[in-house]
Amino acid sequence: MMNEEQERNTAAKETAKTKKMYKTIWRWHFYAGIIFAPILILLAVTGSVYLFKAEIEEAIYREYYEVTPQGEQISASEQVEEARRLYPEALVTQYRPGEDEERSSEVTVMEQGEAFTVFINPYTGESLGQLNNDDRIMDKIEKIHGELMAGTIGDRIVELVACWTIVLMATGVCLWMPRRKKGLAGVLFPRLNKGRKILRRDLHAVPAFWVTAGLLFLVLTGLPWSGFWGNNFQAMITNSGEGYPPSVWVGDAPVSAVQTKDIAEVPWAAETLDVPLSEIQGLVPLPLDKVVETADQFGLYPGYTVYLPQEKDGVYTLSIFSPKAQDEATMHIDQYTGAVLADYRYANYGIIGKVVAWGITLHKGTQFGLPNQLISLFVCLSVVFVAVSGIYLWWKRKPEKGLGAPAAPALVQKKPFLLLMAGLGILFPLVGLSILFVWIVDWLVIQRIPAVKKWLNA
Repeated sequence: MMNEEQERNTAAKETAKTKKMYKTIWRWHFYAGIIFAPILILLAVTGSVYLFKAEIEEAIYREYYEVTPQGEQISASEQVEEARRLYPEALVTQYRPGEDEERSSEVTVMEQGEAFTVFINPYTGESLGQLNNDDRIMDKIEKIHGELMAGTIGDRIVELVACWTIVLMATGVCLWMPRRKKGLAGVLFPRLNKGRKILRRDLHAVPAFWVTAGLLFLVLTGLPWSGFWGNNFQAMITNSGEGYPPSVWVGDAPVSAVQTKDIAEVPWAAETLDVPLSEIQGLVPLPLDKVVETADQFGLYPGYTVYLPQEKDGVYTLSIFSPKAQDEATMHIDQYTGAVLADYRYANYGIIGKVVAWGITLHKGTQFGLPNQLISLFVCLSVVFVAVSGIYLWWKRKPEKGLGAPAAPALVQKKPFLLLMAGLGILFPLVGLSILFVWIVDWLVIQRIPAVKKWLNA
């Protein structure tokens, strides 16, 4: 039997271990917040704007979008000819018929490495104006949100921030969990009468708890778009049999070195769909009008885009990013015979493909219209508030000299936390590499150079 003194010693040791673990978690949360919070704020702000892409573009480009119905529309081929007249040296790459009778058509052309969209009145064939695609405001917002306008490097940074946001949330929940605290004050709602220091803490921790589920959803539904984790996840899903099924093909599935994402912008589940070839038999290419007729006959959701073939054995590729996941479609059509070589819809997706499709439309705020937009906007603005309040909390606690990081044992000394971080590193490889880097810096620099350690923990 353990005597009273031994029990007290054991309890004291357990308390000391708990405090060390708490400080270690706090230290990781602190570093992750200081490093990644500014970019997280940028992503939340741009995401808030992008939720209303359709409404913003409708207001900005109204003169290009709106047309007055005037009887029958002219053919798609005639509309494309107007774009060719304006850009005689350009290559026509896309055609998008309007989604309703009061919407213009769009023809995309490539000239000297730049893409231009020509807006055509489908009733008169006249041009309503042209836009350089690089100048479209919402496209810039999308590039900032997805890759910080820095290409592959920016994509990797955004992915790293997204993954570390999960670390922030996991450590934040651990810090938020009540410790010998009675009541819900400071847990589910802030304490308003305990002084400024407590109020600052609560205005960060309590809203952070409430927004955790929403932020986690946005992070997880955004990751499939990322260039590293997303591509590997997509390859794994396709190879596991949850990718596209053979039933989408008319005849044998093609053996192709080209995937649909290489020639067109298509829904996530269709990106790795192999591109079939048109049969070249001295035939005259099919007019674009016939392709549009086929799309209408097959019931493609209005607002689809037709990607014109650029090779002799290429195909017409049709794609629609519909507001609702269940209306997505990707279609390949032989450019000579008009035969539908593949018709890939939501119903053909595997279970994971359907989940990702829903996640993406919910992430973009289109699946349930305005309520979806408002809920996502609330989450984004809450993330901004939590991140700013966290930075402010650190700034008020921070000493005049030094970073003010929570003092804690060397990061490699806490085995339970080591296992948790290793698990996150395996699930998200970029996080794993960055954790390894942090450990090396902590072990070789922070723990071994007194001046650095003092500055960080001052």
